[in-house]
Amino acid sequence: MDKTPLEMKALKELLIKCWMTHDAMWFYYCLQECGIEKTNRINRAAVKAVAAVESRRLKKAIGVDQFEAFSEFWEFFQTAMGTFTGDFMKYSFESKGMNRISAVWHRCFAYEGIKALGVIDRYECGIMARVEGWFDTLGVRYEAEPKVTGCMMHTEGRCYRDYTFFFEK
Repeated sequence: MDKTPLEMKALKELLIKCWMTHDAMWFYYCLQECGIEKTNRINRAAVKAVAAVESRRLKKAIGVDQFEAFSEFWEFFQTAMGTFTGDFMKYSFESKGMNRISAVWHRCFAYEGIKALGVIDRYECGIMARVEGWFDTLGVRYEAEPKVTGCMMHTEGRCYRDYTFFFEK
């Protein structure tokens, strides 16, 4: 008998929270064993690798082959964010005209967790590496501003990116 006692939205939130807890625990134990520099390197490589798998799987699941225009990509990106993120991740993405997406993190769970570990001053953001890993795997050309590796929430008290994509249509 295949019964799930949770509604779909509650189940999704639970699974994403569990996945992020796994990610946090992996980071914590790697930090203890390897130090922050090596942990950052391993984390960013792992995040980019999982982003590649996620984006390919989602393309296949919804039957998308490639993106000819920004509007097609924007629709896919909104689906990806809705699928792979939870409500506890306080962010917003919006299209600011043709070929542009602006991202704002209103509160960052990664910042809060890494700050609690005491290494926020040396942390290299894995969240943006994941998002940009999707872009890279999907083969869309883009530029990001500002170009930041560390944690903007720590250095500026806010986190944002403006993306410009290069589609002909």
